[in-house]
Amino acid sequence: MLLKDIRDYQILFLGLFLVLGIGTRDWTLRPELIGVAIATSLATQWILSSLTGKEQVANLRSALITSLGLSLLLRADHWTTMAIAAVLAIVSKFIFQVGDKHFFNPANFGIISALILTPDAWVSPGQWGEEWWYGLLFLGTGGMILQRIGRWDTTAAFLGFYSLLEAIRNFWLGWTWDVYWHRLMSGSLLLFALFMITDPRSIPNSRIGRIVWAVCIAGLTFILRNYFFVSTAVFWALFALAPLSILLDVFWLAPRFTWQEKDEEAGVELLTPNSCTDAIHRVSSL
Repeated sequence: MLLKDIRDYQILFLGLFLVLGIGTRDWTLRPELIGVAIATSLATQWILSSLTGKEQVANLRSALITSLGLSLLLRADHWTTMAIAAVLAIVSKFIFQVGDKHFFNPANFGIISALILTPDAWVSPGQWGEEWWYGLLFLGTGGMILQRIGRWDTTAAFLGFYSLLEAIRNFWLGWTWDVYWHRLMSGSLLLFALFMITDPRSIPNSRIGRIVWAVCIAGLTFILRNYFFVSTAVFWALFALAPLSILLDVFWLAPRFTWQEKDEEAGVELLTPNSCTDAIHRVSSL
C-alpha cells in the first residue's frame, strides 16, 4: 500500500464519499458546516492531547476521520450544533475509557449527543438511495481497510445476523423478496457496517467478543427499526451497546489493537510485546 498508515486511506475514502454524495445525491449540506466539523474536531483533539501528553500527529488522523464521519451522517441547521457534536465526539474518547481504550465510537457519540441535546440535528439514513454502484464502492473501499486491520468478522456478523432476521420477518409476513432487498440495499447501512461498527479502537479485542457484540447490535437494530419504527436504529443500537465491549474484553482476553505500521509484504499488524500484557493489566485492574 502506498500510504503507511491505514487511517490515511480511511480519510481518503471518507473524503471521496463526501464529495461523491454532494455531487451525485444533491445533499443539502453547507460547506461551512463541514469546515466547522473538521476545525472543531482537530482543535479539540489537539487541546486534549496536549493536556494529557498524548502524541498529537497520530491522534489528529483519528479526529479528522471523526469529523468526516459527522459530515457524512449528521445534518444540522446551525453551525453550533455541528460544533457541539464534534466537541463531544472527541471528548468522549478521553472520558469514557477503561485503561487506554475508549468504548464509544466518537462519531456515533457525537451524532447521538446532537440528536439529544439540540433541536435542529437529524440523520438521514436513506441519503445514499439504493443504487447498486454505491454498494460496490463501499464494499470495495471498506473491504480494503477491513482486510488491513483484520475486522471483517465484525461486519460479517452484523450484516449476516441482521439480514437473517429481516429474511425471517419478510417470510413470516408473506412479503415479496423485493421488499427484503429494498430494506437491505442501503448505502448508509453499508457505511455503518464497514466504517463505523468496525472501529478497532472501540470494539471488543477478541474475535468471539466482536462477533457476539455485532450480533447483539444487529438484534437491537432489528427491534428498534421494526417494532419501535426508529429510522436511525443502527446508531442508537451502537450507542446503547458500546459499553458491552468492555465486559466482553473481560470474558475473552485478547491483545488490544494499536495503530502501527504494518508489514508491507505480509500485510498483517505488527504487535509489540507490550500489547498482550496491556490487556492483562487492564483486566486485572477492573
